[in-house]
Amino acid sequence: MNPGHQPMTEPSATNGVSSTTNGDASAHATNQIHFQDHPQLQSDISDKTQSISADEIALYDRQIRLWGVKAQERLRTANVLLITMRALANEIAKNLVLAGIGSLTVQDSQVVVDDDLGAQFFISDQDIGMNRAESAAPQIRRLNPRVSLRVDTEDITLKQPEYFAPFDMIIATDLDLATLSTINASCRLCNRPFYASGTHGFYGYIFADLISHDYVVEREKSNRPTALTAETLTRSIVATSTKKENGKVIEMVTKREIYSPMVLANTSPLPTDQVNSRRRKLQVSPLLTCMRALWEFHSISGAIPTHRHADLELFTTLATEKHKELQLPSETLRSDFLRSFLQNIGSELAPVTAFLGGQLAQDVINVLGQREQPIQNFLLFDGEESKGPVYALHPVFPPLDSTFDPPIAAPLAGTLIA
Repeated sequence: MNPGHQPMTEPSATNGVSSTTNGDASAHATNQIHFQDHPQLQSDISDKTQSISADEIALYDRQIRLWGVKAQERLRTANVLLITMRALANEIAKNLVLAGIGSLTVQDSQVVVDDDLGAQFFISDQDIGMNRAESAAPQIRRLNPRVSLRVDTEDITLKQPEYFAPFDMIIATDLDLATLSTINASCRLCNRPFYASGTHGFYGYIFADLISHDYVVEREKSNRPTALTAETLTRSIVATSTKKENGKVIEMVTKREIYSPMVLANTSPLPTDQVNSRRRKLQVSPLLTCMRALWEFHSISGAIPTHRHADLELFTTLATEKHKELQLPSETLRSDFLRSFLQNIGSELAPVTAFLGGQLAQDVINVLGQREQPIQNFLLFDGEESKGPVYALHPVFPPLDSTFDPPIAAPLAGTLIA
């Protein structure tokens, strides 16, 4: 479904960067977005650092009741980069903008084509041949004029690591593994949290690399003291405090999650306790195998599989190899699932993009607000089975520089999050 497309004057931009802020259009062009190089961007963010106003409290009343004023204040100062404006990114943008983030930059160098009209709702047939990000921008801005919106039309593969430094969160969608891994590496150099996500018809995934993320869980204090210790191989309790609320003592437990980059997670084994249990191995979704095979296929051929016999044969071979690497039973990689996955590659289905976009946006909101346990670290969604298992995939050996204060257990292997 496409909303009515109304013309809106957009600023002309050089080097592919433009901005619109609270109804006033101004252009800022550079290959690298830096606060010092963009006084207006710096002003937009600094303006939002003031305490949340009464009218904003009224506007965001329902969500403030869910996650509190402090979390909403963190949202209103957040600067988010969203890469590739297809159907999935449409859903992510919608949810983040309506939640009241401070600034959103939508980045895409591709133009609108006929296939984009099937599941995207920020564009119409009038936008065919126009840049996807520029076409979506007016509709995104209408959702919440309080959010500062920017457009970048340059090729994301040309960006240097420092380009990502001004952003509080980077979300990349519908890209190949090599590009995602490069962006992920740049984000790590800038110490910025990174999400990757993509869909193929009924199937999709979300990957999170938050590097090291602390968040607070509030619960009624028990008689037993909370120990500062590791809960899992990737999660530890690092601090506690208390407060009184409605006559009860509430304990605020600060937990820390440690993450691995996408390039390592993609080659990491399943957890030992899972591999050693045949019952649990039978429950592992073959979608994990197929996603790895798809990325390997693209790295070999530079494209996604077609219906040519040679492509089908290569993909099947790669999937079989990946399945063996994961030490999964051969009978769980069924021919009917392979056939279904191959038929869905490259397509977009609105219900699937809505689910994954909503799930990812909610996780981003939780991370920015430093509340609730985030995705750790690979969510798979099978729309035909209506299942979305989350696997924590990490290298067997911890990185040498994994030191924390206070000392906690470094990640040694993956764990399955139910």
